[in-house]
Formats: sequence, C-alpha cells, structure tokens
Amino acid sequence: MNQSEQLRKRVELQAQRMKQAEKNRPTLISQTVYIGTLGLLFVLPVVGGAYLGLWLDGLAEGYSIRWTLSLLFAGVAVGAVNVYLFIRERE
Repeated sequence: MNQSEQLRKRVELQAQRMKQAEKNRPTLISQTVYIGTLGLLFVLPVVGGAYLGLWLDGLAEGYSIRWTLSLLFAGVAVGAVNVYLFIRERE
C-alpha cells in the first residue's frame, strides 16, 4: 500500500464519520423534549412535596409551615437527584 492509498482511505473514513455525525445530530425538537423532561423531573417532586406538606400542616392545629418547608426541601433534593441520574444515564 502506498501513501496515496493510505491517505485516500483515511479521507474516506473521515468523510463517513462526518456523515454519521450529521445524521446523529440532535434536532431542535429532541433538545426541547430533553430540557422539558429535565424540568419535569425537578419540578414535580418539589410541587408534590409542597402540596403534601401543606395538606399535613392543615391537619395540625394552629399555624404551622413545618411540614410544608420540610417536604419542599425534600422535593428539591429528590428533584436534583432525579435530574442527576437522568443526565448520567443519558450520557
């Protein structure tokens, strides 16, 4: 094999890689779905914790926000872990 054949094969291989990368490039819709999924994975535990805490505080006599704040922060932690695990799984 001479140098011109080696060069031609390397150029062909690089061209194939570029075509494959162009095919696999994420579209705007797929990126939007990805970001939306991340948002839901974070927001749903936060909102769920806040509502559950509000309901539990409503069962207690007097004014209390102890459960609401506790479960709100727990929701933030759970949401952050959800996002981390989803990103880690995706890569």
